[in-house]
Amino acid sequence: MFLLNNTELFLLGISLIGFIILSLYYLIAYARPLRASKRTDDTLEEGNKLPVSIIIYAKNDSENLKKHLPALLTQDYPEYQVVVINDGSSDDTDDTLKFFQNEYKHLYHTYVPSDARYLSRRKLAFTLGVKAAKYDILLFTEANCQPLNDQWLSAMVGGYTPETSIILGYCKYSNYKGFFHKLIAYDNLLTGLRYLSSALSHHPYTGNGRNLSYRKELFFKHKGYYQSLNLHAGDDDLFINEASTKENTKVIYTPDSLTEMDQIERFGIWKEMKVSRAATQRYYKGSTLTFYHLESTCFYLFQASVIATVVIGLQGNWLISLIAVLLYLTRFIIKAIVFGKSARMLQQNPTTGWLFLLEFIQPIFNGYVRIYRLFRSRKDYTFRLEN
Repeated sequence: MFLLNNTELFLLGISLIGFIILSLYYLIAYARPLRASKRTDDTLEEGNKLPVSIIIYAKNDSENLKKHLPALLTQDYPEYQVVVINDGSSDDTDDTLKFFQNEYKHLYHTYVPSDARYLSRRKLAFTLGVKAAKYDILLFTEANCQPLNDQWLSAMVGGYTPETSIILGYCKYSNYKGFFHKLIAYDNLLTGLRYLSSALSHHPYTGNGRNLSYRKELFFKHKGYYQSLNLHAGDDDLFINEASTKENTKVIYTPDSLTEMDQIERFGIWKEMKVSRAATQRYYKGSTLTFYHLESTCFYLFQASVIATVVIGLQGNWLISLIAVLLYLTRFIIKAIVFGKSARMLQQNPTTGWLFLLEFIQPIFNGYVRIYRLFRSRKDYTFRLEN
């Protein structure tokens, strides 16, 4: 007869509860964009092709602009402009912009005054870009990104209705060789699925400035970045967290709507990107981010309970060890299927072969980033409001 003592029963119960909770995360929250994509009507009407201003921040990005501006300037779209804000670049960014402007009259570029101090120069740059924009529909990307084809504007802007003020897009990171790039790709996919899923469930909480659109009218209605002037970062995620509602926000992640980010060459660059985002996340309103942080906690509790159950089971009731292993493998397979299909939907190569390591290391790295940020937190602030 198969009998369990109190310890075995407790550990197996914790493992089962963890399995159920994590499976619900994967099958409901993370799979939501996948399910919604099957119901999406990709047909765009000509009437939806509203005039649009693309806004790009540039700081020593001459090579990036040479590489990516042509794809932005040759979109198959009737009426749009590209606005580039040069933030005190010391390379030949200005010459590059002048060169392209000679050929493309819908390119406009401006600069951040060199004497601008005690506030985020990046936010000032975007504010100048928004003011310079000719059109109400604004579409943001980064200098190191480009759309996958010339239908990007049509796909992103085609989602606007009179009620829509914000459209969240997705920027893919290609699966380059090496574990470092696999980790970035997995982290990018995980983050993207979270904000896409939350917006689809009518709880938008953030966006990504590499592929993001909102109305100029909305920007000024919320007084731009007034709520986060004391922070260097937050021009994309904090503004969306503040301005988005279930009524005014849509997501678009069809193949034509995607952008792609260049390969990140150094670990330090990615770490600073993560630290910058960690600095702003603590100001998010709502409980959505906490909901996803609880997933990481549940994952490690599940791991610990499975290991403990296996170890104790091998000393007596080996059947509970088998049950714990089956729970772990089933959970892993569910996640691998959901994330693999979602990655392919978003034009990324799945990282299934590395998933065992990635899902264990990524939350640890996020924890390291949050601790690291605490020791340099003063650098997150502009201290503009100090006397």
